[in-house]
Amino acid sequence: METASFQLKDYQFTRVELHKANLKSTDLGLSFDVSGQFSKINGVSNFQLTFETIAQSKGAEDDFLHIVCVANFVFENVSTQEEIPDFFYTNSVAILFPYVRAYVSLLTSQAQVRPLVLPTLNLTHLSEPLKANTTTKSE
Repeated sequence: METASFQLKDYQFTRVELHKANLKSTDLGLSFDVSGQFSKINGVSNFQLTFETIAQSKGAEDDFLHIVCVANFVFENVSTQEEIPDFFYTNSVAILFPYVRAYVSLLTSQAQVRPLVLPTLNLTHLSEPLKANTTTKSE
């Protein structure tokens, strides 16, 4: 069996909400949600990763920041969802997170609030939820 390879094709931010009034302190709680959709269209294997980031001031009820980023990956040597190697689920999140992190910094600095720089995080714990929340879209 050949080794599966993949590359990030493109990404876009499909939801961006910034509520300055909900920023009560710089002590923020972060949460992430991930899901995926595998498809094979015209012989090309694609994986759409949806990466949701929510930031909330500690002690606040409402979100300060809510961003959804959708990334498209293209596979070589993968024909079904079952053939996706486990390392993809970890690496795809690690590949996308720096783009989300940079976007959050840019967005908050342009919104004239104190720029928010998300910390460098180890998000390997998201690989299992991503794998569990991945579906296959039929042609």
